[in-house]
Amino acid sequence: MNQIIKPMEYFIFWSRWLQAPLYLGLIIAQGVYVYQFMHELAILVTKAGSLSENEVMLIVLGLIDVVMIANLLIMVIIGGYETFVSRLDLEGHPDQPEWLSHVNAGVLKVKLAIALISISSIHLLRTFINAPHTEDRVIIAQIAIHVSFLLSAIAIAYTDRIMMQTLSLGHSSKH
Repeated sequence: MNQIIKPMEYFIFWSRWLQAPLYLGLIIAQGVYVYQFMHELAILVTKAGSLSENEVMLIVLGLIDVVMIANLLIMVIIGGYETFVSRLDLEGHPDQPEWLSHVNAGVLKVKLAIALISISSIHLLRTFINAPHTEDRVIIAQIAIHVSFLLSAIAIAYTDRIMMQTLSLGHSSKH
């Protein structure tokens, strides 16, 4: 029986590498965001004199939004690869992200939830600035989505905290 189970276990463990192309795809998506950022920045710079203050603010908020989404992508790419596929051999590398040393699935979920709330906040701010040109139902829907992100993040953080307390109690009772 062990002759069947051992190879199957190795194959199941190897299957994590099927996620590697997904992370490469996210890197390509990040390249699209770099293009989008440069395009919006070029519009801002070339039309700066003819744009109203609100238009400038909306473009700048769009740039911030792109940067925050790019940061989210980096967290998912690096954190997800490190957590679910393979360790990144970055020990001692001067550019190793500080957060990478203590990333796990729980920490990654909380960081992603906070990033989504931040992105949602920027979208909501853009909507409020552009409120006269936005339907009330769209504003209400965006507020509801933002509140659901907030409640989800609180629930995730609370659940993660309970799990960590349970784990630490389990470890301390074994000693």
